Amino acid sequence: MISNPIDISARVSPELSGLIETLIGQLDSVEPVTLAAVRSFIKHQMPVEMDEDEHLHHFDVEESVIDELDELIEQFGESAAAMDFIYAFASEALSRVIEEVMNDENREIPPTLEAVQEAIAGGLGGRMVGEGILEDDEDDVLMPEIESLIERYGPDAMAEDFLRYE
Repeated sequence: MISNPIDISARVSPELSGLIETLIGQLDSVEPVTLAAVRSFIKHQMPVEMDEDEHLHHFDVEESVIDELDELIEQFGESAAAMDFIYAFASEALSRVIEEVMNDENREIPPTLEAVQEAIAGGLGGRMVGEGILEDDEDDVLMPEIESLIERYGPDAMAEDFLRYE
């Protein structure tokens, strides 16, 4: 399995990224899922209603998911880890926390995921609940979410890259 040093997920459409993420979540595989496995699923095991929608894309101006996947395979190879092609965003609540950390006037450098984790551990989520910026239940999921991002992208990843703008 080839690990890609560049952020290739930013080159993937939200539709393909979502399909890959769903597929990885559904497969019970010991081995990491590759682009070839995703291609095989789309070609042979995709539910009929999804397949019909896919065929309609070929008549649209937009590129179809299968065509996009074929281009990625051509560029990165069949053995590339499919996980690398999932683009992750922070939830709306975590995005608010990241923005709060970014806007801290005492901060001299942009925050990493680890800095956001430390702020949450230091009570930032609770303070934001008290100020009405977050709901009570949103504070409970901040730590597991930031830990998941750190596990996947590392503690030194720039937190700003995960902001969700809606």
